[in-house]
Amino acid sequence: MSQSFNKALFLSAALLPAIAGATNGYFMGGTGTKNQGMAGAGSADPEEAMIMATDPAGLAFISPRIELGIGLFSPDRSYSSSSSLAKGQGGAFTIGPNDITSDNKLFPMPSVGAVWAMADDSRVGVAFYGRGGMNTEWAGGTATFDPDGPGPAPVMSLPGTYGGGTAGVDLMQAFLNVTWAKTFADGRAAFGASLIGAAQRFEAIGVGTFAGYTKSFAASGGTAMPKNLSNNDHDMSVGVGGALGLHWSMTDNFAVAASYSSKVSMGRFDKYADLFAEGGKFDIPSSITVGFSLKASDNVVLNADVQRINYTDVASVSNPISNLFGCPTAGAGGKDLESCLGGSRGAGFGWDDMDVYKFGIRWNVNSDLTLRAGFSHGKQPIAATQVTFNILAPGVTEDHIAAGFTRRSGNGEWSGSLTYAPSQTVKGSNTFDPTQQISLSMDQWMLQFSYSWLR
Repeated sequence: MSQSFNKALFLSAALLPAIAGATNGYFMGGTGTKNQGMAGAGSADPEEAMIMATDPAGLAFISPRIELGIGLFSPDRSYSSSSSLAKGQGGAFTIGPNDITSDNKLFPMPSVGAVWAMADDSRVGVAFYGRGGMNTEWAGGTATFDPDGPGPAPVMSLPGTYGGGTAGVDLMQAFLNVTWAKTFADGRAAFGASLIGAAQRFEAIGVGTFAGYTKSFAASGGTAMPKNLSNNDHDMSVGVGGALGLHWSMTDNFAVAASYSSKVSMGRFDKYADLFAEGGKFDIPSSITVGFSLKASDNVVLNADVQRINYTDVASVSNPISNLFGCPTAGAGGKDLESCLGGSRGAGFGWDDMDVYKFGIRWNVNSDLTLRAGFSHGKQPIAATQVTFNILAPGVTEDHIAAGFTRRSGNGEWSGSLTYAPSQTVKGSNTFDPTQQISLSMDQWMLQFSYSWLR
């Protein structure tokens, strides 16, 4: 990867100072204001430049334009933990009891897209956007070590969710797509391809108490404390991936689209090499989307999409917390250094792959006004057995309800959308004190506006 391309990706990330999406796991429900107005449905019904982030082939049907968008994302995240009932039953680490709401509740989300006509049957586009991320800040609370009674170390309570002070993570992802698309079969079908550059910025705080369960610490025989675990400010990584898409208008009223976005292999977060599996790797998972669009009448279009997000592509995201018990210093008889934090099998968030079902309707009221509505559902990726680490990343929302509009005027158009994700809760036992229950909850609002200059 050239130095100039690296610089472009770092600049892209710097332009997204506070993206913190957490909708379908940590993927955004939709990309683009119009797409978001149908809860992410519409990959087979291309309407805007940002379609290239969902299905590169859809770009072939977009007229030349420049789009600028801004969104305001407001997640409400909280967790609660019950009292420990250990009393000699084997509890080693109890969180609280705490009942805390995360700080940081409003995040701006800019996007930019542009489309140029290379010929009557081909388009080139560029899009800059944020597709995901996660931000939490848990201030207050306590953690108690060895709450079941005397052990190798004295019983003690320390401030913070994990006993390391205010805890949380800040993950931001920025994407830069360069897309080419071309129609064929007399304009009824299209193929598209995107080169995707990605940049990530990450920080973790308040997790230093897990130092004894890192590969660095275990490999040294317990003599060297890890330096790349917690409270090391922000670190950045870049990577390159790609996407392919196909669009086929089977009849005048029915179209199908399919797209694949590859896994993006990212550089390591060196400052957090003792936290994430594979020495600080945090790749971006692949995804597959299939969409259907039916023109139900002259003015009404019905859309449906199915998206598969392959979180199991990424060890840091999908490795279960139970892997930690294989670490030699975990006290469970394990002898595998790679099961320690930072190892290739190091404990992660334990996320499953996620299937999301999206449904939307577009109503062209007249030549100047279009209205949209949508609903999506996907089983959230966090199992009840994985709640302990997922306090840091409680991406538990499942349903999204959306509405939007477009108003045309002269050579431009305004679009807006509003999305609500109702509260969802996941409950499970604390991995290190099974007598304690932890509940993770989240609900969200997102408001988006964009303007398109049509050329």
